[in-house]
Amino acid sequence: MKRIAVPLEGDQLCPHFGGAPAMAFFDADVETRSIVSRRDLPTPPHQPGVLPRWLAQQGAEVVLAGGIGERAVIMLADAGIKVVQGAAVQPAVTAVQAWLDNRLTVNPEPCHHDHHGGGHGHDCQS
Repeated sequence: MKRIAVPLEGDQLCPHFGGAPAMAFFDADVETRSIVSRRDLPTPPHQPGVLPRWLAQQGAEVVLAGGIGERAVIMLADAGIKVVQGAAVQPAVTAVQAWLDNRLTVNPEPCHHDHHGGGHGHDCQS
């Protein structure tokens, strides 16, 4: 069993990890490639280091992300969480099932916008 986290905006994978207003947690059986359960939670306020610690506390083992900064990737890895970056905006359940079926298409370009001074340039909260 794996716990897979997906940053959400509505029911879609949010293209900006740190700006996601919610996170979906899917418990999945990797042997049968099936989703067993789903739980959506609001994310804590966006501050450096908070989201990786919170995800670890929730038991996340894998994060499917769109854009995500290098620092967040390092912090997640340090917490023992595998990051799959560059996933396209799509329903969260579709992304998880595609990952389980080993057919999730990703563009692994890192997030290149400024995280300093509060401006993100883009986020999920339009």
